[in-house]
Amino acid sequence: MRRLGQRASSAVLRAGVRPRNSNGGRLPSRFGITVSQKVSKRAVVRNRLKRRVSAAIQALLPRLKNDLDVVIVLRSAAIQCDYEQLLQQLKQLLLELEVLNGDP
Repeated sequence: MRRLGQRASSAVLRAGVRPRNSNGGRLPSRFGITVSQKVSKRAVVRNRLKRRVSAAIQALLPRLKNDLDVVIVLRSAAIQCDYEQLLQQLKQLLLELEVLNGDP
């Protein structure tokens, strides 16, 4: 992800984006979500955070460009965030990386 991609970060999460080699076709973007054990030792908390970010991605999916690999890393501050805050942070980072199409 580091070699050819772009990165952006906030206090809550980090995002990395890299073009996907599609060989001329239009493939849907792929997403990876990671939460370190440094964020929380409890798997229940880490999985809850992943589900919230996954739901935020689903909400933004119609606006996302194709042919991308996106990695999202959650930081410790994400524990205090609710769904709306995570959605706003993710939207801001994806706009900064120029991955979102327009503003509905």
